[in-house]
Order: sequence, then structure tokens, then C-alpha cells
Amino acid sequence: MDLEKKAIERIKLASEMSMQYYGKPLVCTYSGGKDSDVMLELFKRSGAQFEAVNSHTTVDAPQTVYHIRKKFKELEEKGIKCTIHKPKLTMWQLIEKKKMPPCRMQRYCCEYLKENTTPNRFVATGVRWDESQKRSKRGIMEVPGAKIKDRITLMNDNDDKRLLIERCEIKGSMISNPIIDWRHHDIWDFIRSEKIEYNSLYDDGYKRVGCIGCPMAGKSRYKEFRDFPTYKRAYIRAFDKMLIAINEAGKKTRWKSGNDVFLWWMEDENIEGQMNIEDYLNQ
Repeated sequence: MDLEKKAIERIKLASEMSMQYYGKPLVCTYSGGKDSDVMLELFKRSGAQFEAVNSHTTVDAPQTVYHIRKKFKELEEKGIKCTIHKPKLTMWQLIEKKKMPPCRMQRYCCEYLKENTTPNRFVATGVRWDESQKRSKRGIMEVPGAKIKDRITLMNDNDDKRLLIERCEIKGSMISNPIIDWRHHDIWDFIRSEKIEYNSLYDDGYKRVGCIGCPMAGKSRYKEFRDFPTYKRAYIRAFDKMLIAINEAGKKTRWKSGNDVFLWWMEDENIEGQMNIEDYLNQ
């Protein structure tokens, strides 16, 4: 069975389980990136009932926001429910509240802005094994746990745990990853062969489409801030407010200004430095 057929079969199975155990359609998460566009096309071809959901992070590039709106408008015209979750706090407000910059080891932004927006639902994501070593441990279907060791991976040579789902003994959210075994070139081959409209940022040299300034993006952040200087200024203002909040809390820091924080943050490739971020806050 080829990749497209396998992915569609996974979507159909997850859709049936969603309706049976949750009484609601399967949720297709949509970020505005290439994997999300492939997912939407596969969902439409599957004929399964579904809803599309986007988590608005407040730090997406304008091109991404416009692309999401356009795709959702097309879906809604076909009678498919689409929802854009807008957080109560923006990234800038979140930085001030947390009193620390978002880092690889302190990804509070993902938890607040992107995760947990569809509680108690069966959700399909565009996670793929070849994106990172961490994601290579993900399964085709999962039951999330607070800790990695507590997660249950399904349909991955684990029949006993799969039965747990089929008996509906698990409460809360469930996750399906229909394109988990697709490689990078598979995604682009499908997009080009099927003439799927994608985010214009890829034509501007971007390898990934996500939050502007995400520490996980590595050196590509320099290009992001060159292309979107307004976001750089917004981060620096947020860091300034963060320092005020730190001082008002009776703490001290080695940083003197928001720009100091930004310069340190942009060198955020040192994992040890991220883990010891407390060193920058003298209690």
C-alpha cells in the first residue's frame, strides 16, 4: 500500500474511533505549513467527517496567517467546520508573566499557545518521524501522558496497548499521526504532483513555517528577524517589560535591558546555557 492510501486508511480509522468514543468528528490540526496542507488534502480525499483547528500563536508570519484564513474559507464553503483558537495572552504578555525568555528547555509558549486547545477530542497531527530524533519515538496513534514514559503508543507492534483504546478504557485526548512515515521529499512530491497551494514563505527560502523567533529554528531566526523586523522590536519590548516584572518581584538579573536579553536569546544554541537559565536570575 502506498503512502497516500495508508494515510487515508489511518484517517478513516481515527475518524470512526472519534465518532464512536467521543461522539464528535476527528480534528485535523492545521498550522499553515506544508505538512498541514498535505494533511488537509488527505482528509478531503478520505471522505471522513472532520473539523479543522488552528492555534493562533500571535507570532506567526503575516503570510502564514493569510494562508490559514484562505484555506479555512475554502473549507467552510464546503461545509467543513473550522476554528481558530486565539489565546487570552499574546506571546509578549506571556513573556512578561513567565519572567523568562522562551527557550528550548523552557517551551512554555508551545504549551500555552499551541497545545491543549482541543481537550477531550481525537486529534490528527502532521507529525513525521524524519523531522527530528525526538519525533522518531512517536507512534501512529497515541494517548498523551504527562511524561514520555506514561504515553501509550498504538498501532506500532503493540497489540495489547491497542486493545486499551478499542475498549475505550482511556479518557481525555487521543492523537493520530497519519503521515508519520512520510519523508521530506514525499511531502513535496505530493504537493507538486497534486498541485496543492502552499505557504508562500517556502518560495522565499524558508525551510520551516512556524512562530517567528522560535528557539527551535536555530540560525534561521536571523533571516526571520531580517524579514520581519517588527517582531524583533516586539520581542525586545516584551523583554524590557519582563525585566521590570523581575525587579518588581524582588529579583535581580544580569541583563540591563531588553536588548541584552535579545542578544543572549539569539545565541540560544547552547543547551547547557538554556538549562542553567536560573544563573541569569540572582534570587
